[in-house]
Amino acid sequence: MYKTLLTAIITVWFACSAYAQQKFTISGYIKDASNGETLIGANIFIKELASGVSSNEYGFYSISIPEGSYQLEYSYLGYQTVVRDVALTENITINVEFDPEDIQIEEIVIAAEAKDRNVSDLEMSANTMDIQTIQKMPTLLGEVEVLRSIQLLPGVSSVGEGASGFNVRGGSIDQNLVLLDEAPVYNSSHLFGFFSVFNPDAVKDIKLLKGGIPARYGGRLSSILDVRMKEGNNKKFAMNGGIGAIFSRLSIEAPIVKDKSSFIVAGRRSYIDILAKPFLNEELEDSALNFYDLTIKTNYKFSEKDRIYLSGYVGRDNFGFGDQAGFNWGNRTLTFRWNHLFSDRLFSNLTLYTSDYDYRINFGDEADNKFDWDASIINYSAKPEFSLFLSPTNLVRFGGQFIAYRFEPGNAIGVSEGEVLDISVDNKYALEGGLFFENEIDFNPNFSINYGLRWSYFNFTGKGLAYTFDDAPPGTRRPLVESTFFDQWESIKQHNNFEPRLSVKAQLNPSQSIKASYNRMAQYIHLISNTTASTPVDIWQPSTNNLRPQIADQLALGYFQNFQNNSYEFSTEVYYKKYTNLLDYIDGADILLNELLEGDLLDGIGRSYGVEFMLEKKEGPLTGWLSYTLARSERKIEGINNGEWYPSRFDQTHNLSITGFYELNDRWTFSSNFVLVSGTPTTFPTNRFLQQGFVIPHNAFESRNNVRIPVYHRLDISATLQGKKNKERRWQSEWVFSIYNVYSKRNPFSIFFRQKENRRTEAVRLSVIGNFIPSVSYNFKF
Repeated sequence: MYKTLLTAIITVWFACSAYAQQKFTISGYIKDASNGETLIGANIFIKELASGVSSNEYGFYSISIPEGSYQLEYSYLGYQTVVRDVALTENITINVEFDPEDIQIEEIVIAAEAKDRNVSDLEMSANTMDIQTIQKMPTLLGEVEVLRSIQLLPGVSSVGEGASGFNVRGGSIDQNLVLLDEAPVYNSSHLFGFFSVFNPDAVKDIKLLKGGIPARYGGRLSSILDVRMKEGNNKKFAMNGGIGAIFSRLSIEAPIVKDKSSFIVAGRRSYIDILAKPFLNEELEDSALNFYDLTIKTNYKFSEKDRIYLSGYVGRDNFGFGDQAGFNWGNRTLTFRWNHLFSDRLFSNLTLYTSDYDYRINFGDEADNKFDWDASIINYSAKPEFSLFLSPTNLVRFGGQFIAYRFEPGNAIGVSEGEVLDISVDNKYALEGGLFFENEIDFNPNFSINYGLRWSYFNFTGKGLAYTFDDAPPGTRRPLVESTFFDQWESIKQHNNFEPRLSVKAQLNPSQSIKASYNRMAQYIHLISNTTASTPVDIWQPSTNNLRPQIADQLALGYFQNFQNNSYEFSTEVYYKKYTNLLDYIDGADILLNELLEGDLLDGIGRSYGVEFMLEKKEGPLTGWLSYTLARSERKIEGINNGEWYPSRFDQTHNLSITGFYELNDRWTFSSNFVLVSGTPTTFPTNRFLQQGFVIPHNAFESRNNVRIPVYHRLDISATLQGKKNKERRWQSEWVFSIYNVYSKRNPFSIFFRQKENRRTEAVRLSVIGNFIPSVSYNFKF
């Protein structure tokens, strides 16, 4: 495989060299003149050729065209357009810095991109949201929320308030690859899902890919959420912050060497525990109830060909009740990136990162009577990528990735009356690798294609025991046959997969297009959970000699149209996704601290399918979008639900959201969103037994997810008051007034049964939020 890829790369390189003898290259970087931030997706259009390119994730662009005179138009929504006349007789570099328009465009858009990109771009099943749009949405307790915002897009949902993560096109939350400056984040939520780990003051760009996923991405089945951090203002000192009801945030950015190096530091902390401290008794006065995160990034430009970036994140949630008990969890990431230009047309990026997620639980404050439990997943990765700009209509990407994993399912030690009991589960180790090649070609202005291939490899290794289980009747625990010890990094089981990718666009006319895509994805690590919503103590497991990698094949077809000079955008997509080797658990499975967990897990097939609609108004004082998804997500696993199809925990048939913004004047902005979602499936008993006065529920038909909880709906509103504008003052501020759950809907999170007097039972509906929640926050920038 390596030999084949190397041969392909050499062939493309020689083709590029021959091509270069006939053409010259214009290349450079696109930046914001006010702060030096590179701009992703800026448009470079050549009028004489009626074609162009966009800047990449690092603001770089490259165009190879024949010798001649051209007019280049550089544009980016919200900025003044730059026009350059060029007499091209040799390779040249043109770096462009955009000045913000004196009169900002009075509109809210999902992304700062070309106005017709909905129709003209090759990508489908993709959404990009800029932080300015997210900041104008209604908030919970005054905090700008990234993950809650993307749930207003078609195909994206959550199982309810207090649920960590998000679900995409019927997939589980572990099937989403969440990246922060290319490092994976394994738990993307604070406070059990109410807030995300992303500080809005440090976020530059957010992109969600639900389908048509290019070959350069891999490792998850359902989606890629790519969050890019700001690089830091390399022009002047800047400060942003906010003060809310339960937490505050502050970010500082400034140049280290003007126009060459900069940094940004952004932090947040909640202070519920501080506010509650005067009301706690002596035993609980040292209690902790907070979360915090710190984001840091710096960069340095060594030359026109070399720039490095170093970024890091640390965040933690703390729940402690004096010295008696404690529970905390958090993420840590560190990313190093090196951009290098081998030539005007060959751009490379090398990424090195480490990511660590862990949780800790403790009970008891006496040395002779206590319990301590911690678990984690740690990985290290190297990822070289190359972009070859053959022409304005031909882009080649290739590269690879290597990842080393250490899984710590549970280090648990209990002490009772001085007697120590170690019930820890052994660590697991694995190596993952991949190679990819993709080619994006515009055959003409109306037809484009992106094809690619990814080869992925996974090696489950020692140090540790590998277990072999015997067969058992479907739906029952498999008995252990033997265990075998393997030395450190000794191979236990290897898996590999070829993952083809294809995207096609056919433009019918300037305002209409049809797009189609296919992608196969392989996932080698699994989140094991038997709760309705993911919790911080769920367990990550590698593919082993007993657990096979999950595979998903997805087909999607879409129709895209713009109206009234691109003021309105409409899109509809249908998709079908087929899964193999999906994991589920037997009834009564022992999930936590179980060395033989693999014997309690089953695998089978799955399917999800649906249709998504989105209508967006992009211009004028009233803007916003309407999103609707009609979908199903089902599984079929031998030993569950009598071997018949059953709805997954993430199956939500209807999902409607309406988001609106209204610019009353240059100081007042109003926004609202409404969501209406089908209830999620759950399992109820079908009958009961009475034993010594106690009611024992029983599922006579052994059905799984046989009922649905009631429908979920909620309305939020917000008003933003900008401070008086004064061009002589750098200090800018705003007040944000929000009401979450305006009409106090008690949306059910789950339903459970309990026994009452006279041997009667009752169903109890648990609502995480049952009333409206008003909030006021103050934001500032300097």
